[in-house]
Amino acid sequence: MDLFPAIEPYESGHLAVSDGNSVYWETIGNPAGLPVVYLHGGPGAGCTVGMRRFFDPTVFRAVLFDQRGCGRSTPRADDSATDLSTNTTDHLIVDIERLREHLGIESWVVAGASWGVALGLAYAQAHPDRVIGMALGAITSGTRREVEWITRDMRRIFPREWERFVEPVPEDERDGNLAAAYARLLTHPDICVRENAALRWCEWEDTHISLMPGWAPSLRYQDPTFRMVFARLVTHYWGNDHFFVENQLLDGMEQLTGIPAILVHGRYDVSGPLDTAWELSRRWDGSRLVVIDDAGHGGGSFTGHLIEAINSFAGRAGRARDLCRERRRAARAIEVMSRRWNAGDTAAFDDLAAPRRTQDR
Repeated sequence: MDLFPAIEPYESGHLAVSDGNSVYWETIGNPAGLPVVYLHGGPGAGCTVGMRRFFDPTVFRAVLFDQRGCGRSTPRADDSATDLSTNTTDHLIVDIERLREHLGIESWVVAGASWGVALGLAYAQAHPDRVIGMALGAITSGTRREVEWITRDMRRIFPREWERFVEPVPEDERDGNLAAAYARLLTHPDICVRENAALRWCEWEDTHISLMPGWAPSLRYQDPTFRMVFARLVTHYWGNDHFFVENQLLDGMEQLTGIPAILVHGRYDVSGPLDTAWELSRRWDGSRLVVIDDAGHGGGSFTGHLIEAINSFAGRAGRARDLCRERRRAARAIEVMSRRWNAGDTAAFDDLAAPRRTQDR
């Protein structure tokens, strides 16, 4: 499926969230259309104008935003004085909900790629009643195993490049958490140390995705400001296991039962092997895994398949919204009954049984 024509936002702004952060957001397409939110990768990559072209502007009311610390959001992480202690996955989930409420959206489709997948899954597990469906590409789940694969185990594939990658890290830290070691380098008092660390990190990022079809070096990494923002946020999240407990997302998949989803993954995604997508799909009743034989972590027909996954929700918007409302009603009813039960109001349960007893008579 091809990209849609280039489009400008019909509305945009900055939303003040917590801890002095302001999140840039924009909406494109049809103001009365099916709401969809797009979660970018990284962490720290930000949204691009090209991402606007993933959505049919006649069908969707698409919301794009730059996560804390990157893109047009403020303060940005390229300033070494920017405190990242209040930039965690839980903070981002709260930001997403604040944005949904700010825009007056009841529920939406959640779409995203790479890190945006893990963030989207965490958001959906926290707020399943706000999710109509999900379209996710380049599947990740934010585990320590995935981080170790990229930062250490892939030296088996790129040994020369890996040696250059670890060169800035003090020797006594090279057997430990490499992302955390880089995070420390990126806040070093010497700006030359910081800038070299950002450069080396981004060189490695370009290397480990270089086997995907049609790969070319990322022009974004030529921008020193982008390099610093991206490297600081990725190492901050990776060094802290994305602020997840181990296997948190995999173990929480039952919370997404019944939420329709399409998972798109490239066969040649060396950075994120297919087993993560496979395991998620096996645990997710309502999901469908699409494996693309000409793609890696992007490339080939990856974008076309992701666009197709997003736009597959256009034809079932009404039913999906109804199911979402039913989930919210059920959740509210369970919450009310739980409160009454905890308060000792057992008559509430007698009331539930009463109609059946009347009918039996």
